[in-house]
Amino acid sequence: MKQIKKKILFGEYVSGVGLKKALSKKPDEVVEEVKKSGLRGRGGAGFPTGLKWEFALKEKGDEKYVICNADEGEPGTFKDRKLLMEQPEKVIEGLTIAGYAIGAKQGYIYLRGEYIYILPTLEKTIEQLKKENLLGKNILDSGFDFDIEIRLGAGAYVCGEEFALIESMNGYRGEPRNKPPFPTQKGFRDKPTVVNNVETLCFIPYILSKGAEWFKSFGTEGSTGTKLFSISGDIEHPGVYELELGVTLNEVLELVGARNPKAVQVGGASGICVAKKDFDKPISFQGLPPGGSIIVFGENRDMLKVLKNFLEFFVEESCGQCTPCREGNYRLLEGVEMLEKGECSVRYVRELLTLCDVMKTSSKCGLGQTSPNCFLSILENFKDEIIYR
Repeated sequence: MKQIKKKILFGEYVSGVGLKKALSKKPDEVVEEVKKSGLRGRGGAGFPTGLKWEFALKEKGDEKYVICNADEGEPGTFKDRKLLMEQPEKVIEGLTIAGYAIGAKQGYIYLRGEYIYILPTLEKTIEQLKKENLLGKNILDSGFDFDIEIRLGAGAYVCGEEFALIESMNGYRGEPRNKPPFPTQKGFRDKPTVVNNVETLCFIPYILSKGAEWFKSFGTEGSTGTKLFSISGDIEHPGVYELELGVTLNEVLELVGARNPKAVQVGGASGICVAKKDFDKPISFQGLPPGGSIIVFGENRDMLKVLKNFLEFFVEESCGQCTPCREGNYRLLEGVEMLEKGECSVRYVRELLTLCDVMKTSSKCGLGQTSPNCFLSILENFKDEIIYR
């Protein structure tokens, strides 16, 4: 694991300290501490974690649930896998604190089907934490009971979306729902449910043990903390890096040994493709999207082939429920294939750009709302290469 500047997730950690501190507070005080930290979800959407917990806490009901979204499926992303394999106790401690904060006694880890080889590690960690009285009945003699089950996904990318994930856990086909109601109102088994990403939960023990102000000393005012990035492509040192939010893309490229990069896909396939003129911009919730994946493309890469690869993925992974996503991705891929053959007019390209706007505003979930991003950003930045080839 590599990092520059300061680090959190790969710094000092003592199991149970954050949980003990949380149990010494009232649930609403735990929620308030997380709100003060400014922590935002690390799964892509960036919703404030403390606010999500507050919504669930305020919901009435004798049953509530917390779910760890470990369905890491974004192309080029492998950071959560590393956390699950090497630091599962942090994930479980964060999930336990989340359960205490919202009033849940049962938590789940929804593990990507392709990560089934991590299952024994997680099961072993759960049993060990029970022996240490950090999980199970009467945790640390506080009177708080909390247990965790693991559910396996079946390989569908769309189940990374929280409602599709919940539908899958409910025993139905993994498809997004219309909102509202939101999961914090009516989620798993129609009960108030919080869904948090693996990396998000790993920050929770640190925030409780060291305080919100300490956490806010990392990153920027609007994007607090650090972020894990899975960095791959035409570079000398691929891997998982922990960097402070606000780091510029130029700093990242220098760190990983990128020589003559032509473009960088930031935020995964559903993120945006950044050209050289924007390499000096920061990666943050106010700048370039801080998704978990950064893919670097060298000078010799054909950007039309890159775009085709992304769109083939989205056509394959669209659940097919809503027309803008199902038909839109297919039409975009068809347009790219026409461009390859030299059969696509400039006028038709303009129609495809309009289609992208329709998909972003009318698709049911994040898949269809963000899948046009690669088409828009690659066309904008590499128009001459693609249209006049």
